[in-house]
Order: sequence, then C-alpha cells, then structure tokens
Amino acid sequence: MLLHHRFFCPHSRFVRLVLAERGVEPDLAEAKPWERRDDFLRLNPEGTTPVLEAAESLAIAGAEGVAFWLDDTDQTPPDRRLMPEALTQRVEVRRLMRWFHGKFFDEVSGPFVEEKIDKRFMPPEAGGGAPNTSILRAARNNIRYHLAYLGWLAARNDWLAGPQMSYADLAAAAHLSVVDYLGEVPWNDDAAAREWYARVKSRPSFRALLADRVVGMQPSGTYADLDF
Repeated sequence: MLLHHRFFCPHSRFVRLVLAERGVEPDLAEAKPWERRDDFLRLNPEGTTPVLEAAESLAIAGAEGVAFWLDDTDQTPPDRRLMPEALTQRVEVRRLMRWFHGKFFDEVSGPFVEEKIDKRFMPPEAGGGAPNTSILRAARNNIRYHLAYLGWLAARNDWLAGPQMSYADLAAAAHLSVVDYLGEVPWNDDAAAREWYARVKSRPSFRALLADRVVGMQPSGTYADLDF
C-alpha cells in the first residue's frame, strides 16, 4: 500500500494509526495540497490528504473513506475490529468520527495546523505567511469546549464510543496529537480526557507519530511523554 499523506495532517495521522493497529506499514509519500500536482489530483481531484493506493486502479480518498473501505473488506476477528458489530455502537462510532474529522478539525486542529505549521512552508501566493492571531485565539477558545466533551465521553465509557477501542478513539487522538505537538492542549482542564489520551498514546501504533517533527519547530514537552 502507498499512503499519500502529510505528517501533521490529522486525517492522514488517523489512517496511519488505523493501519498500524492492523500491523500494516504502508509506503509513505508526502503530498502538499497547495502544490496542486497533476499526478496527485488524478488520484483525488479534491487535492486533499490522505489518499491510500491499496491496489492497482484503487485509490481511496479521505480518512472516513479509508476506514469504511477497511471495514467493508475486514477479515479480522470481531473482537479486534475497530468498528463494533452492534448497530447502536456503529452509529455512535460514525457520529464521533464525523465530530472529530469535521467539527473538531474545522474549529481546532485545522486552524492550528494551517496557521502555525502549514503557513511556514506555503508560498505567499498560496496563502503562506504569518499566522492569523484572531484565528488562533478562536481555536484556543474552541478546544476547551471540545476537551470537556471528550472528557465527558471518556468518563462514561471504557472508550469514547463504548467498551472497546474504535475508529472514534483513533480519530480523536489523531486530531489531538497535532494540537499537542504545538502545546495548545490545556490538559489540566480535564483529567478524564488526559487519562484517556495517555492510554491511546501509549499504544504501539502511536510510536511512529510521536517520532514526527516539524522542521525548525520542537514539540511541546507533553507530546512524546507517555506519563505527561
């Protein structure tokens, strides 16, 4: 498999976590959407990451697209799957995936990554430059609300969507991981959210993500610390 991704794209990180949980190590090819490369646009006309080339003439775009394709073709035992069998739990997993890949990304992880990381590498004509402080201020306000909701979910279940780890946990952790790199997660606000993230971050599937670095930008002190 070949995964077209960006190291600090949370949707790409979700796919890397999902594949790692299955013991799959894809080849990686970094794709920068602002470059608008023809070969990448042929795979995904939206020009966004991730895109998984799973086989000849089969390219699956988007975090949820990859997850649902894996679910459709899953041959692993039910107790090891990332999508539960019970219908009500499947509905909840899909709802939370949409929450983190959509709402959390729009209000928190997306703005942080674009303003503090991507703009450093984008040319001015593509929108690069100094971060917008108003956008960052809004994202800092938004994450407190999201962290409280995540903590509420973590406190009432063993995992976010029920008794077993699922796509929902990996989606939330992938988005939080990029914000944590930037030191923008107020972990002291919610003990339940912090404890849940520590469990997910301690899994072997997370090791490769914790080794990622932004050129010229060191991670926060909590990023790679499993006992933060």
